[in-house]
Amino acid sequence: METSAEAGSVLNDLKPGALAGLKVLDIATFVAAPFCGTILADFGAEVIKIEQPKTGDSLRQFGTVTECGDSLVWLSESRNKKTVTLDLRKPAGAEVFRKLVAQSDVVLENFRPGTLERWGLGFEALSEINPRLIMLRISAYGQTGPKREEPGFARIAHAFAGLSWLAGERDGPPVVPGSTSMADYISGMWGAIGVLTAVQARTTSGRGQFIDIGLYESVFRLLDEIAPAYAKYGSVRERMGADTVNVVPHSHYRTASGEWVALACTNDKMFERLAVVIGQPELVEQFRTSAIRVANRAQVNALVADWVGSRNLPDVLELTREGGVPCAQIYSIREIFEDPQYEARGNLLHIDDPRVGKLVVPASVPKMSATPAQFRHAGRALGADNSEVYASWLGLDEADLRALTDAGVI
Repeated sequence: METSAEAGSVLNDLKPGALAGLKVLDIATFVAAPFCGTILADFGAEVIKIEQPKTGDSLRQFGTVTECGDSLVWLSESRNKKTVTLDLRKPAGAEVFRKLVAQSDVVLENFRPGTLERWGLGFEALSEINPRLIMLRISAYGQTGPKREEPGFARIAHAFAGLSWLAGERDGPPVVPGSTSMADYISGMWGAIGVLTAVQARTTSGRGQFIDIGLYESVFRLLDEIAPAYAKYGSVRERMGADTVNVVPHSHYRTASGEWVALACTNDKMFERLAVVIGQPELVEQFRTSAIRVANRAQVNALVADWVGSRNLPDVLELTREGGVPCAQIYSIREIFEDPQYEARGNLLHIDDPRVGKLVVPASVPKMSATPAQFRHAGRALGADNSEVYASWLGLDEADLRALTDAGVI
């Protein structure tokens, strides 16, 4: 991400991003659809975050709340967005929203299916105002099906998609598969792909469309072969702890100094390299194929665990690196902040926010050679951009804004 190298220094001159000119209304809450807006904003789209007057998005209070009253998650994930307040449930608020839609390219929403329709703001109604409109709709189960009206969060999506079933030790209960918000972030990424695909399609058709994503679908799509394996052979993958179903050794091992490493031998060539590294080249003939190694999983894992467990972390990492075997220490956030690779890649973005001071947030992905993501500001205060947005988009003056405020519309 294009920004200063040190916290508090002046940002580089900002250039128009790759998505400059794309106008996006983000009426969603929490992470899933809003994260799509974050991605678009990072690359230059003008994203207007629309929140309830007085209360705002619940994400502002989710996680660690800072001295400015907003959470670290809000400051990080609402970056680069302008923030306005508007009550879509009030007729006057809905009318203001329609006027904004008439000038927009994209609307991001994640209400329960049918909610916007009840307010007269569904996709069909808005398309009559703006036929070129693209709407991203993310909900727990999608816009169709028997569960369409049921609520859900990322944890529910992980469960329903089959991911939680796979997370944990073989004889233990299902556990949280990484972050409890993973399905939200993944859905936002799929959403960004959908929006950009729809923008490209619009260049030839001249018309917009809606994108329909269920949180669980975003996760289910990533679960490699579990669907075809069940359909063809009736196999149900069970929990395997740190192991992987089709390859061995491909797991986590503890060093003599107490740290854990991840080691991955995904093919026969990698296992040949590992056998040389651990000083037992004869293992190549004994366990010459992946199928044989899988059939002897416990024995192979024990051999690797014994070797790793007899050496300190630096030795394990150096020997595997020299031997061309993929291996890495399992990091906590502490090691991430200390690692030179993260520093060299600029993965930790140092910023100086006027409300809370110095912060470090994850930098944007992907890196672009010609049109990189750019940081403009962290998540802003509730309604911080009311005057600017409503004046520049709709021509409202201070008297108009006071009237809307007094009526509880903004």
